[in-house]
This record gives sequence, C-alpha cells and structure tokens, in this order.
Amino acid sequence: MRQRGCKLALDDFGTGHSSLTQLYRLPFSELKIDRSFVSLIDQDKEALVITESIVDLGKRLGLTVVAEGIETSAQFTRLVEAGCTVGQGYGIAHPLTADAFNTWLREYSPSAP
Repeated sequence: MRQRGCKLALDDFGTGHSSLTQLYRLPFSELKIDRSFVSLIDQDKEALVITESIVDLGKRLGLTVVAEGIETSAQFTRLVEAGCTVGQGYGIAHPLTADAFNTWLREYSPSAP
C-alpha cells in the first residue's frame, strides 16, 4: 500500500491495541496521540509527559504526529511547545460543511485555535 502512495496512521496511540510492537513492525506514516492524554495535558503532569514522549518518539521515527481531541487554547499551546504541529479537535474547529470549511480555511490563524 505504501508503494502505491497510501499512508498509514496508527490511531489512538497509547491505548488499547496500539502498541510499540505495531509501530515497529508496520510501515506507519502517522502517529495519532489518543485524546485521553491530549485532553489532560493542561491539568495533569503525567499526561503532559506521556504526550511529549509520544511526540518525541514519532519525530525520531520520522512520522507525522497528530494530537487528537484538542479542546482548549492551553492544550494547543502545550502541543506547539512540545513540537506537535498537527492536531484535531473542537478547539480548532467543529465539523463543517464544505462551504463553511472553505470560509474557515481563509480566516484561520495558525497561531491559536
């Protein structure tokens, strides 16, 4: 699949069935940090340390690291400080129609959600 230009993402990393073994054995391009960590990084030191470690691991492996479930500007800021440049969540935008997305994209400022 990768040879055909497809990219694979390891979703919900840090929970459930996602593991370092999968990361090691399969050709992932993207690592998605589970929202259970991201949602607590502005309140819980352990969640922040785990999230920062996952960002570092992904970067060292040459993967795109995506933070799931960004809800607040404080979480956004912590992730940027940790070097995570890709994220998703209501703190960035709620689900949008195609027209609303195009408007949002024209007006979006990458400095804050």
